[in-house]
Parts: sequence; structure tokens; C-alpha cells
Amino acid sequence: MDHAFINGKRIYAFKSKEEFLEYLTERTGILVALNAEKLNKSNAELDRIINRNIGYPDGIGAVWALRRKGFQSTKIAGAEFWLDIIRHYGNNRSFYLIGATDEVIDQTIKKLKTEFPSIRVAGYRNGFLKEGDRHLLIQDFKATQPDVIFVAMGSPKQEFLMADFLVEFPALYMGLGGSYDVYSGFKKRAPKIFIKLGLEWFYRLFKEPTRFSRQTNLLKFLFRIIFDKL
Repeated sequence: MDHAFINGKRIYAFKSKEEFLEYLTERTGILVALNAEKLNKSNAELDRIINRNIGYPDGIGAVWALRRKGFQSTKIAGAEFWLDIIRHYGNNRSFYLIGATDEVIDQTIKKLKTEFPSIRVAGYRNGFLKEGDRHLLIQDFKATQPDVIFVAMGSPKQEFLMADFLVEFPALYMGLGGSYDVYSGFKKRAPKIFIKLGLEWFYRLFKEPTRFSRQTNLLKFLFRIIFDKL
């Protein structure tokens, strides 16, 4: 599969969601969403996890960087792709969900069972883990044998947790950030026109001005792309 190294991180170039889904058939490992912010930062532990697993272009900045390296790729929005995984593999895969508050995860499971009546949910719980909860989760994985485990805790916390889980229980893991909040209706995603134009970051900045310092990373990243500093 085509891939490039951007700022020391391996990122795969998928021409379509369908190609990505096909690539995942019978695979285990961690799916890591890569956007400009993640690609621009250096975190040795997180970079090791990315390079041992499957980093994919979750933001328009990542797509531009791949093009600069000579690879054509589509943007794979993790907030949508986890549902594509369920839709594509739902009849012969089981799923385990971790993350968010009890209220959000309960509503997420309820909506999933309505949207996908045949879905097999091996288990679920909130994202507030206490001492000893990791061990209990691994024991539950071994008992229920989920094929896909979604973890929504924000990055890099979710990636570190999934890396620990993968050592003890091989499965396909995917970090989802705040996707449960959006799917369950507790938060709104950007309007489709912003998403289509690759301006979801601008909508988030408009709605949450406190994100400004984070979005300056996008400008820094674009500068590095233009001047081939990656």
C-alpha cells in the first residue's frame, strides 16, 4: 500500500474509503487519524505507535502533504469511517466501544442498535478508567472476543491505551476522539459544505475560539508543506 513518511510519521494514501475497507480485511492493529496538528508535532512514543500501525489522512492538511510527496489520497474522516466499518463488516464482526460519559455512550449504543439492527456489541463502557480498569477490560475482551474495538478518549491518550491493549489482545482498534458525542447528538459537526470544502477546521475555530492556538499548527504545517520542510 502506498505510503509516505511525513515529519517522521508513516501515513498511508488511500484513494477511497472502499480501498481502505478492503485493506483492513482480516487485519489487526491500530487505526490512527492523522491531521495537520498531529503531523506537525513530535512525540516519540506516539510516533512509534503510528509507524507500527496504520496512520491515515483524517484532515485536508494530511492529504495536501501526501500530494506534495507524490501520492494521491482522499480524506478519510474518522468521525464517519467508524460507521463505514460497522456498515461494511457488521454482519460478521463484533464491536466493543469505550469512551465518553455514561450518558453519551448509552445513547450511542442505543442509536447504533437502531441504525444497525443486526450489530453485535460485545461490550461498552465510559472512558473514565480507574486503577485496575485496564486489566478488567482486557479480561472482558478475552471473554467476549470483539473483532473491532473503538476507543474515544482524545489523542494521544487513546493511542497509548490502545497500544497497551493490543499487546494483550489482538484486534482492530480505532481511536475516535469526540465521535460518540457527535453521533449521539450531544455535539454538532460542521455543516456538510464546510466538510466538503476542507474547511471543517475553520468552522470549529469559529464555534470554539479557544482552539485558535491549536489551529495555528495548521498554518505552520502548511508553511512546512510549501517549503518542503517535512
